[in-house]
Amino acid sequence: MSRAATIARRCGTDAATALLNEGLLSEEAFYRALARRLGATFLAGSFTIGEGVPYRRCLEAGAAPLVTSEGGEVLVAAPRGAAVARLIAAGRTAQPLAITTPTALRQALFARYGAAIAEDASETLGRLRPEWSCRPGPLAIDLVLAGSVFALVVLLARLPTMAGFLLLLLIQGLMLTLLTFRLTAAGIGAVEILRAAEPEKRPALLTDEELPTYTILIALYREAPVVPRLLGALRRLDYPAAKLDIKFLLEADDEATATAFRATPLPARFEIVTVPEGMPRTKPRALNAALPLARGEHLVVYDAEDVISPEQLRLAATLFARAPASTACLQGRLVIDNHGDGWLPRLFAIEYAALFDVLGPALAAWRMPTPLGGTSTHFRTRVLRDLHGWDSWNVTEDADLGLRMALAGYDVGDLPSATYEEALAHPRKWLRQRTRWMKGFLQTSFTHGWRPLHLYRRLGAAGSLCVLALLPGTVVSALFYPFMLLGGLVDLVSWVEADDGVAIVKRAASITVFLGGLAAMCLPGLVGCLRRGWFDLVPLVLLLPVYFLLGSVAAWLAVFELARHPHRWNKTEHGLARTSRTGALGRRPLGAIRSASTAPLPSPLPAG
Repeated sequence: MSRAATIARRCGTDAATALLNEGLLSEEAFYRALARRLGATFLAGSFTIGEGVPYRRCLEAGAAPLVTSEGGEVLVAAPRGAAVARLIAAGRTAQPLAITTPTALRQALFARYGAAIAEDASETLGRLRPEWSCRPGPLAIDLVLAGSVFALVVLLARLPTMAGFLLLLLIQGLMLTLLTFRLTAAGIGAVEILRAAEPEKRPALLTDEELPTYTILIALYREAPVVPRLLGALRRLDYPAAKLDIKFLLEADDEATATAFRATPLPARFEIVTVPEGMPRTKPRALNAALPLARGEHLVVYDAEDVISPEQLRLAATLFARAPASTACLQGRLVIDNHGDGWLPRLFAIEYAALFDVLGPALAAWRMPTPLGGTSTHFRTRVLRDLHGWDSWNVTEDADLGLRMALAGYDVGDLPSATYEEALAHPRKWLRQRTRWMKGFLQTSFTHGWRPLHLYRRLGAAGSLCVLALLPGTVVSALFYPFMLLGGLVDLVSWVEADDGVAIVKRAASITVFLGGLAAMCLPGLVGCLRRGWFDLVPLVLLLPVYFLLGSVAAWLAVFELARHPHRWNKTEHGLARTSRTGALGRRPLGAIRSASTAPLPSPLPAG
């Protein structure tokens, strides 16, 4: 008790929370003692919750009506934090009271209201904001119509008429405009590399007392092999245990992962939540089921295989405290760490360096709409609830949520802190993952593209072009990348008669787009590698045009899968990495590769 009181004074919290979250006492022992102090009955094991009170209110209050054999009205309570002291100070209550643990109360509520919780997790967004939900999504006829319109435009642009010539110039001009986002971001990153000798300026981090409570949500399915590494990464976080609210979200049929967690006794700051059965079986549905349980002012989503930089939560809380209220989210830097597993992880690492070390910080500085990364995404919990959480039916829920935040007037800031991940080394598994991402981009594009004028009014010209480039533009360019690559090469090596002015202009425009596309593909990856100190990967940047041919295959697979199985979630396997460049994944690379990537990455742009 003395140690808990000392921790509570240092952290600006209550001793009850410090006692439990630090693991100084088990939940059951504490709440048994509380029941004795109050002269109340302690309920262990399972019990039945009564009807008549919404489950969300019960979760917020930490109390619920209890069904008894005598038929009387009894309240079962599991107070947390300062509510414990208030209950003790109040003494005996007029209404009969029973005490249980927060875990037992939550399990009883999920057992009693499981169907309602499952339905709310799946349908709340579609019920309250149907224009934001991707369900039911585009029909096959919609896909055929969209493809036909696009093919017609391409055909008209290829006709040897003045109208076709002007239309072709318009399309090529639009493509160059979209490429500017990546090229400009690469240019800013290159400038920052030249300034790397300057001392890094980071904000003074909040003290333990100033820090808010932080919720961590991690959805897992068949992830037993990575549980020990995940627990180790979470234990190393530089954040007061008394202010952590960590929830592991498991599916009802995933006994192997549940067994892996039960193998290690966990303090009360760790909570294992079994999501009620329902459809669709997706990560966003699991996150939505847990959102009402979140106690933190801020909330972050991690993946099962993530190894988080220890300072990340403290830095995120500090940046949130200094950012305007319009900054609703901070995106951490995702870093692929298993470079030694083959050529595919190496190219994947370059791609991620371009996205999260170059393009992401630039979009944050420009306050442009940002498709989120799906992990290491930190939110103001209040805003997340106001937006009704994630779209359970969208298989790339992070990209959709980033766009919805922009439409609601919020910004995404940059969080210069690394989260280490593993990339899939097998091409078939890589294709399954990338197909899901492309399908989600299509879902998001169809969902929000039905009202283009509304989108334009909310985002403006630059924001709308950014969305066009990053969502439908990513898929369309991947679909036609092999044809554009071939056409660009043909134009580059062919000769046109000097007196054919129109043909010369066409050829010049085509070559410009072709070379601009290659530059936009390679330069951000080059800058990202240089900023990470991955000099051994720099020559592989030249292979990115070949690597993106795989992305084209994934885009075509996504179109067919969107027509046949629009909401099917292609599960990504984790725990397969054989090497780890930094050692973060618990393995060392062959040849003991040394890398500068373990050094702190300077913040290239002000967050938000």
